[in-house]
Formats: sequence, C-alpha cells, structure tokens
Amino acid sequence: MSDLEKQDLKNKKVIVRVDLNVPLDDNDNVTDTTRILACKETIDLILEKGGTCILISHLGRPKGKENKFSLKKIVDTVSRVLNQPIFFYQDCIGQGAQEAISKLDQGSVILMENLRFYQEETLGDRVFAKSLSELGDIYVNDAFGTCHREHASTAVIAEYFKNKKFAGKLLQKELKAINQIANDGKKPVLAILGGAKVSSKLSILYNLIRNVDKIIIGGGMAYTFIKAKGGQIGNSLVENELITNAREILGLAQKLDKQIMLTDLDLKITKNDLKKFTFYLNVLFLLNKDFHTQGKLKIHS
Repeated sequence: MSDLEKQDLKNKKVIVRVDLNVPLDDNDNVTDTTRILACKETIDLILEKGGTCILISHLGRPKGKENKFSLKKIVDTVSRVLNQPIFFYQDCIGQGAQEAISKLDQGSVILMENLRFYQEETLGDRVFAKSLSELGDIYVNDAFGTCHREHASTAVIAEYFKNKKFAGKLLQKELKAINQIANDGKKPVLAILGGAKVSSKLSILYNLIRNVDKIIIGGGMAYTFIKAKGGQIGNSLVENELITNAREILGLAQKLDKQIMLTDLDLKITKNDLKKFTFYLNVLFLLNKDFHTQGKLKIHS
C-alpha cells in the first residue's frame, strides 16, 4: 500500500477500515476507547487534506443482524473521542448507503453499520467486497487488529482499488514497530500470540518462527498445538484440520533451534515486569531481561 500522506484527497470519499470492536458494559457504554482513539490520526489527516471519511468496522460476532451489536450504540462515544460530528447509516452496502454518502458535505465523517451483519464479510465474499468498494474513491486500511484476516473489508476490497489503496497511520506505525523488533531488535526476541484460531495467524507464525527466538502461544489457538504434541485438551476449542500445520510449525521451530511454548492460562505480568521490556500491542514483546510472572502459569514446552 502506498503513502497516504502524499495523496491528493480533496473532494475524495475515503473508505477507512477501522477497528471499532470496543468493549461494552451491560448498559451499552464503551468501557475502553483505546481503539477509537487509535484511528484518530488517520481520520484527522484525511479531513485536513479535504477528504470525506466513510468508516467501516465490525463489532462483536453477530449471527445476522442483531441490534445488540449495532454500531449505532457507539456513535456518541466515537464522536466525543474523535472530536468530530459523526453521521450514521443503518447499512454498509447498497443504493441507500451510497445515497447517504453522496449527500455528505466535504469533510464529513460517517460510520456505516456493522460489517458482520453480513456473513459475506467473514467469508471474504467478492460480491460483498465489490459493494463495499462502491462507497468511495479511495481505500485505507487502519484496522491493525483485523488486517491479518482474509475478510471482504480487509483483503478482498483492496483488489478493487489498484493504485488507490493505502495503509493508515496506525497500521504504518505498527508494521514499522514489528519490523524493527523482528529484524533490528536486541536479542533474544520473544513473540507472544493469542486468539481463538490458528487459521487466522498461520502466515504470521510461519514468518515469526524465522525472525524471533521464542514464541509463546496462548488463548484458544494454543489447544491445537497442545493436541498436535499429543497433549490432552478435553472439550477445549481446537481446529483439527490444522493439526498437520501445527506439527509442521513445531518441526520447523526445532529445525531452526527456536522454542515454542504453549500456555492454556492467561499470562499475568506485574508492573515491575513491564519495566524490563518494550511492549508493542499484543503481538510482540521485546525482552531485554528475564521476567517472572505473578501467579501460576502452565507452560507446555
């Protein structure tokens, strides 16, 4: 993706894939605005350059159109954090959505409804991606937490923009940070990965194992590796179809003299531990010294 800062965005409608998958309490109040604030720099840049922002995102894991996962619930919070008036439209594709966008004044920001109200989003459906692409002139991906997924709004949509697709400011920063750690960081380098599925992080694992010294795998994805090593996982989440891939990654680690550690509990780190290493999101940790965890941690090595 090219350099967004150098582009002429005046009078352009810019589709921005952001990550507004924020936590909500029982009263639908946003309890952590970190992800909203993270996309502010990109949105401000587009507006300063005369563009109009069309924000697309998901929230939760709805099964069809479920009101409890509507992005309308967070519009006021998004407006407050971004310090911008935010329009909202109750869909993310279609003629109605296009008409709503066409009526916006230059420099406006509109948030479209939850992408995952359509199962085509997570399936990477090309027709759905094409419909999303028709909302604007330029595509910007600033959703670092979801850009590894081959979804319609992250991977497929970019194919419809050729030389008009760009990485947002957040994505640029995180990619630079990861490259610095993996390629130029002090040794040893430890990567910590979490999440439910191995399938969404296969390419990351194959690349990391060649560039870091150790990997700790936690969350639901750890159980696929534990089972691949012959461990007992009971009724825990597992992707049986990826057992072969897991064994291949474990074998590659052994061949390269790298270490993969698997944990089926959360890693608890004290404030003193935080002083001993530099933290980049929830993907990579650069360790300068050994650290100790607070409480019990079950490691499968």
